[in-house]
Amino acid sequence: MTRYAVLGPGGVGGLLAAVLADRGHEVVVVARPESVKVLQDNGIRVVSGVFGDLVARPRVVAVLDRPIDVVLVAAKATALEPALRGIPAEVVGDALVVPFLNGLDHMDVLRRRYPSVAAGVIRVESSRPEVGVIVHSSPFARVQVATAEPRLHDRVAAVVRDLADSGFDAELGGYERAMLWDKLAFLAPFALLTTAHGAPVGDVREHHAEEMVSVIEEVAAVSAADGGSGDPAVTVAQFQRLGAEMKSSMLRDAEAGNPLELDAIGGAVLRAAEAHGIPIPRTRALVERLTESGKTVSG
Repeated sequence: MTRYAVLGPGGVGGLLAAVLADRGHEVVVVARPESVKVLQDNGIRVVSGVFGDLVARPRVVAVLDRPIDVVLVAAKATALEPALRGIPAEVVGDALVVPFLNGLDHMDVLRRRYPSVAAGVIRVESSRPEVGVIVHSSPFARVQVATAEPRLHDRVAAVVRDLADSGFDAELGGYERAMLWDKLAFLAPFALLTTAHGAPVGDVREHHAEEMVSVIEEVAAVSAADGGSGDPAVTVAQFQRLGAEMKSSMLRDAEAGNPLELDAIGGAVLRAAEAHGIPIPRTRALVERLTESGKTVSG
């Protein structure tokens, strides 16, 4: 059986770790030192209409200390560098590293440290209101994992099977860059618009429809130039299908006073737009508006 480590037991990582452990997989959670004892004492409690309500008790450590087969990286992009100290390269070895982070730039960061990295994408609304408590509020939990390296294909396929057998809507992705952009082309407008307006997506659709479509079209143009499918109609349709009260994780972070993944999401789009010479004034205005709150974006 595959031995899993999960770095970052927040809304995404906590859900992955708890569900895999509940389904019988060997899981070790790598958490911040201040969270380790709470998780050891209480486990991870999940409230979910998809997976059911459960309490899982995986092993919890601050620093990975024994060999594993797969590392699922679910730390926030804003905390990635310090979080990686919890999974030393000499312990990870040739284990498969699968990040579920927003944006694009994290792939290069991980590949500089670890030899076997595959791209992961997860689409889910899942939050951590307190340490060890995960609220999975979306009626879906979709996962894709992709690799361009033939030597990793069987290992990636095994991870996808484990996730699918555990109840995730999991599949092998195709071209890595396209897969990452297909998420970012939706996530960037969703995160930037909901956070800038301080409102769930239903309010954005009703009161900011013209801006919404413009931003979606701008990001789609950048996606098309940088390896994504670049179809704005697909993203508009995704927006229309969302429940009116759905919030982006960036908006939830803003409401909680946490650092925003502004550089990983908005900054990635700005940098790609500049690289391809594509003007994106509406998107840039949103990023600048959010940057004024004290966050910084390079590019």
